Amino acid sequence: MTDTLLSYDDVLAQFDPALGLEVHVELNTATKMFCGCPTTFGAEPNTQVCPTCLGLPGSMPVVNAKAVESAIRIGLALNCEIAEWCRFARKNYFYPDMPKNFQTSQYDEPIAFNGFMEVAVPIEGGDVESYRVGIERAHMEEDTGKSTHIGTTGRIHGADYSLVDYNRAGIPLIEIVTKPVLGTGAKAPEVARAYVGQLRDLLLGLGVSDVRMEQGSLRCDVNLSLAPTGSDTLGIRTETKNVNSLRSVERAARYEMQRHAAILAEGGKVLQETRHWHEDTGVTTSGREKSDAEDYRYFPEPDLVPVAPSREWVEQLRSELPEPPHEKRARLQTEWGFSDLEMRDTVGAGALGLVEETIAAGTSPQAARKWWLGELARRANESETELAALGVTPADVARVQALVDEGTLNDKLARQVLDGLLDGEGSPDAIVAARGLAIVSDDSALGTAVDNAIAANPDVADKIRDGKVAAAGALIGAVMKEMRGQADANRVRELILERLT
Repeated sequence: MTDTLLSYDDVLAQFDPALGLEVHVELNTATKMFCGCPTTFGAEPNTQVCPTCLGLPGSMPVVNAKAVESAIRIGLALNCEIAEWCRFARKNYFYPDMPKNFQTSQYDEPIAFNGFMEVAVPIEGGDVESYRVGIERAHMEEDTGKSTHIGTTGRIHGADYSLVDYNRAGIPLIEIVTKPVLGTGAKAPEVARAYVGQLRDLLLGLGVSDVRMEQGSLRCDVNLSLAPTGSDTLGIRTETKNVNSLRSVERAARYEMQRHAAILAEGGKVLQETRHWHEDTGVTTSGREKSDAEDYRYFPEPDLVPVAPSREWVEQLRSELPEPPHEKRARLQTEWGFSDLEMRDTVGAGALGLVEETIAAGTSPQAARKWWLGELARRANESETELAALGVTPADVARVQALVDEGTLNDKLARQVLDGLLDGEGSPDAIVAARGLAIVSDDSALGTAVDNAIAANPDVADKIRDGKVAAAGALIGAVMKEMRGQADANRVRELILERLT
């Protein structure tokens, strides 16, 4: 069944949106939250498990100190208060990917709370609007296992059978929950995307996670509700689960706004439920009715002592925080000489870190930006993939540009090298060799092609002899065509002028 949607303009004419964003961040600790099992991504299913993370009788959890440190660093970077004393709780529910039938989490006593983040949203003309997103809490918990439903739908409903991999069960998670985000109007979907994007940059800068959305190490639940324009009461919310790209965060928020509005405009009532986001079709579908806190029967975890970080430790961690992302962007813009619009587009494309690493590898700022926001951004848009997930590294791009600077490639040939990188054909140098892409600068080969071009275009040759040197461009083009774009254009021009002037 296809949902009825109201046009976006009609949504804004009748309703005010309220956002709530819950971001789950897998920490990059070497071991799990409560045991010593490794956390390596992509290991064979069920090979990184032990009695503790499988919840076997008699096993006892021990808190990962590095995960606590990372949680405090995240809280401080989000301008949160850090609890002097907090504890874990059991969140009880049955699901196959929860081997203990409860999740060890934090409930009413999170380690970090009451913070905020200033979020910059691009607007027309290269400027930005700033929105303050309040942070309700950032709390520690453990991840669940991963269920794979085998069948045509890929969902549990209609599956032939299901498989469970417990390698992920117990990996340290930080869940960052915003306060209701109000007053965003038409910009609500863009604010949601910008918030998650800036949060990803902040976490990457802190070094606490690799924030690979395509691998699930950063996942966002998008909560949305609508209320009649001017109302002081929030509407009924839905929660779209596990959205795993910035583009999809924006699309999911927009879709739910239009779906809610269509229901409300017809006098209906929005069902409080979880929703599934479908990347391929750009729609959400119903999951399950949303549980309230009391449904989970929270109670303090009896096997873990409370966490009480000393104020001295907290202040030490505060003093070691890296440069805030907004200050870093301003500094880099000055160092790179980017205009406001260039910097805005770089940040908006999720390319800031990629450009920074490419420059660090020896490429000029404008060249790094050219490749990431030009050719590679186009490929990412075509495949609906995040730039960082393309499989091309900053070191690859830096090497491609170095080959251009050395005269081995021109931009046209460099694009073919990028094709090879995207197809997994090896390093840039290996691709140049395998595809025979290097520019030909040998005078013998070029001279033959130049003579052929002059013979085939006598009228153009006469113009050059008469002093119209600009006409040489036509002959250069003919030579480049014969040489399949691999001629050294500057040397070709020199040879043409040597023969005709």
